[in-house]
Amino acid sequence: MEGKAVIHLDSRSFDEVVGSSDKPVVVDFWAEWCRPCLVMAPIYEEVARELAGRAVFAKVNVDEAPELAERFNIMAIPTIMVFVDGRPVDRLVGAVGKEGLLAFLSKHIRP
Repeated sequence: MEGKAVIHLDSRSFDEVVGSSDKPVVVDFWAEWCRPCLVMAPIYEEVARELAGRAVFAKVNVDEAPELAERFNIMAIPTIMVFVDGRPVDRLVGAVGKEGLLAFLSKHIRP
């Protein structure tokens, strides 16, 4: 994957990216003031680099895109959602370590 392992989505780009991907799209809903989100950020980036080419990894700042947080019922952050064929298929709420994140994603992303 060229460039960044994780792309940043907003209300305008979300549907286009998630809806047009032929790979699973993993979205981290987060905010700058959220300590667990900040702890998860380097773990998420590392996993995104390791799984590059097998999935699209994105982040949505809930303060910048509150309509997306509302649309997907994000009640706590971090929340990581997996989208397949443009539809949400799974979610993980709360901070986890690298192994926990990889285990969660292994249900949807081939090694």
